[in-house]
Amino acid sequence: MNLENKNAIVTGGSVGIGCAIVPALARAGANVALNYRRHADEANAVVADIEKMGRKGLAVKADVSSFDDAQAMVKTVADEFGSVDILVCNAGVNRDGVIWKMTEQQWDEVLDINLKGYFNYIRAVAPYFREQKHGRIINITSINGMRGKFGQSNYAASKAGIIGLTKTVARELGASQVTVNAIAPGMIMTEMAKKLEQKWLDVAIAETVLNKLGEPEDVAHLVVFLASDLAAHITGQIISVDGGQYI
Repeated sequence: MNLENKNAIVTGGSVGIGCAIVPALARAGANVALNYRRHADEANAVVADIEKMGRKGLAVKADVSSFDDAQAMVKTVADEFGSVDILVCNAGVNRDGVIWKMTEQQWDEVLDINLKGYFNYIRAVAPYFREQKHGRIINITSINGMRGKFGQSNYAASKAGIIGLTKTVARELGASQVTVNAIAPGMIMTEMAKKLEQKWLDVAIAETVLNKLGEPEDVAHLVVFLASDLAAHITGQIISVDGGQYI
């Protein structure tokens, strides 16, 4: 899977699944830019790793929930790298709570980052992709956007919204030879997951058919494939990476 001379943006690329996606794209040959809001040190460390591979890396301070920040970042990357070819929307948060206790702030923060943030970046790259008649958009959703999850009405709603957004934008940009797909991970062993009580990890493991949880690299490998020419005729799809957790 060769991404030589391709330029990518990954939101939320400094931590979690994102910091596995970024080096995977770079190893395949892409130059990669990532945004950060609070994790400047982590973002700069990821950029340093990219540059060690002989690729261009760029960390941009940008709030994904800000329409203006997204527009400015995409323009910065296009100017710095010469083009934008791949967008991976990955940034997300969870603010869990049962619906009868959830606050408006909890709802708004999750929807603003997890769903509006995806719109902001897709809206920003769409004119570039339409003009150049190619592009790859890969959205990270969740199996909980397909099945729901107790205590996660805001998170599940945002991830379900990403699925609808993915299918619609695939239709809208298809004529410009832009593919738009989504990846729906199950429980992945990120640093956040490792902080959970073992009983919750055991529940997730029991739901899988492979009797194990995924690693961030499992998602990253699929991102690279969908970004490559090997996936040129795949669009509008939601692909689970969950070890059979949701069948």
